[in-house]
Amino acid sequence: MEMMGRTVIITGASRGIGAEAGRIFAGAGANVVLLARSAAPVEALAAEIGAQALGLACDVADYAQVEAAVAATLERFGRIDVLVNNAGVIEPIARLADADPAGWGMAADINLKGVFHGMRAVIPHMRAKGGSVLTISSGAAHHPIEAWSHYCSSKAGAAMLTRCLDHEERANGIRAIGLSPGTVATQMQKEIKASGINPVSRLEWSDHIPADWPARALLWMCSGDADEFLGGEISLRDPEIRARVGLA
Repeated sequence: MEMMGRTVIITGASRGIGAEAGRIFAGAGANVVLLARSAAPVEALAAEIGAQALGLACDVADYAQVEAAVAATLERFGRIDVLVNNAGVIEPIARLADADPAGWGMAADINLKGVFHGMRAVIPHMRAKGGSVLTISSGAAHHPIEAWSHYCSSKAGAAMLTRCLDHEERANGIRAIGLSPGTVATQMQKEIKASGINPVSRLEWSDHIPADWPARALLWMCSGDADEFLGGEISLRDPEIRARVGLA
């Protein structure tokens, strides 16, 4: 997928899927804007990638910060072609009866409101030339998992946001697609493992796919070959999808 001259904003880009997406999109020729709550990791990644990358501190739970990041992107690169809504948290893992209301709400602020904030901030700029909004989903969006009420609920809401964006903005040239990557070898899986709750925590590290697989899928999702999934979700558990992306 050729991305030369296009600009991609990636949230949660300090590590895992987000960081790999930054490298993959930059390798395809795109300008990449890397967002994370802490500036140091994304600034270091931007320095690694080079002049076509910009690292910015941004808490997606705060709309003003997302809006400022979009403004900085336009000032630096002059356009926004892709938004990757990747920022997400799994902590605090707890059964409903034991859940901390503040922690539950913080997860919703990041996993759900953060996705809305990104969409809301880029829509006016994408309407002019079109663009793609790609949101990291999860099997948890569609199935209850013990001690993950915050994660399941917020991911389900984010999946509906993808459907709403497609319903309202497809005619304006905005492509909205979700990506359910399955379990990925990232820090989040270490946190899940440490919890010892539910079957996901008992998976072996070798059961998880590498973070560059979903990153490569995100790049493929920007192509017309993925148009059949507009408004819906792509699952990397599907062997046919892996083959189309070019994954082993």
